[in-house]
Amino acid sequence: MESVRNRTVLASGFHAPALGEAERLDDILIRVGRDGVIADVVRPGDGPYAAALEGAREDGTLVDLPNGTFILPGFVDLHIHAPQYPQLGNALDVPLEVWLQKYTFPIEARYADTAFARRAYALLVDDLIGCGTTTAVYYGTIHDEANRLLADICIEKGQRALIGKVAMDEPSNCPDYYRDKSVAEAVAGTSGLIEHIRNHPDNREKRVLPVVTPRFIPSCTDDLLSELGSLAAAHDCHVQTHCSESDWEHAFVRERHAMSDTESLDRFGLLRAGSVLAHGVFLSASDMERIRLREAAVAHCPLSNAYFGGAVFPLRAALAKGVRVGLGTDISGGPAPAMFDAMRDAVMASRMLESGVDPAAAPVERSKNAGARIDFREAFHLATAGGGAALGLPIGVFAPGYHFDAVLIDPSAPLGMLRLWPDLHEGDQALQKIVYTASRPNITGVWVGGETISQIQP
Repeated sequence: MESVRNRTVLASGFHAPALGEAERLDDILIRVGRDGVIADVVRPGDGPYAAALEGAREDGTLVDLPNGTFILPGFVDLHIHAPQYPQLGNALDVPLEVWLQKYTFPIEARYADTAFARRAYALLVDDLIGCGTTTAVYYGTIHDEANRLLADICIEKGQRALIGKVAMDEPSNCPDYYRDKSVAEAVAGTSGLIEHIRNHPDNREKRVLPVVTPRFIPSCTDDLLSELGSLAAAHDCHVQTHCSESDWEHAFVRERHAMSDTESLDRFGLLRAGSVLAHGVFLSASDMERIRLREAAVAHCPLSNAYFGGAVFPLRAALAKGVRVGLGTDISGGPAPAMFDAMRDAVMASRMLESGVDPAAAPVERSKNAGARIDFREAFHLATAGGGAALGLPIGVFAPGYHFDAVLIDPSAPLGMLRLWPDLHEGDQALQKIVYTASRPNITGVWVGGETISQIQP
């Protein structure tokens, strides 16, 4: 499956430009420019369709995707701890603060060994691309060389990525063996990674971007938070951190700063357009309004919230307030790395929030969040266009001006779990089947910026 740059793609599939609306695209023509950006989309009912199709056939620029396959926008994962991939599925039976100190900090400290880092990061990026994650927002470690290596690997393999050096200097919450020894050291490491990514000779299309990354308020001194806010403004960088993640973390910030996470991040200059706040389980209405006004976003991580959050993120309430929201797997706080799982978990969490979970209570008492549920259409939007909007990037939609980041779904893949009966699945019913039952073998092609970065041979 060749690059589709400067070519016209004939395909059927789905996208969800607006929340709650999934559009079926049958036999559309997507013309992709030399730069990998969509130049035009022509539908069969449009006047120029026949001439555009015949012209592409005649000049040999038509890419006719296999009959029966579906093309989807590539998935956007807003929250990944890249160094935690080796412990995926482990240590999920302890509280967050124990999980960090006993398991997570020790595994992240191993990335001082670049050979270990290279093997782990190469596997991670390959696996996520294979799962259809075309854009990934990564936390690195405190190690400069390993962080640069992660950027190099993403550039080499073609994944769109935002990569940040984790900044953490608070001695009371960070072990001696794994923390920045000073504010200056943390800032220098962050600045160095920004420079490495932006000046990388193979990153001319800026497919990989830097992101300022205070781990979260409990792991950072106020001086470091202030310096990182200034750094993000000076370099016009994205920001990523955790916000109101668990009872422990939420209460810790309130005790330390006498305000919410959101308010505190804002006063340090860390709440800005392009800021991604992971979890947000305990956001108040005023927090949500502040996030909206700052044009920041929430990375909703429904699976890891079940393990460490202690509550369900009020997704529908945030969306109703106009907060930008996308989905995150939270590797490895969430034990499933595929965005299909994140979509399913988002739907399930919303339904449990609406219905309530106490079987001893009468239905009217048990259900106190009427209208909280979302469906597969909204989950699909969050995993594609919603994630792109959260980052302020033109991705997640098949429309002119957007990057051609896409995945190809083959329902007939022999090892896949997706099975379609054309006479039973009309309109977006096929998308519902894809969201709920597709598995990695069903993803037979992945493009980023019009370039093929993964392909399963038929």
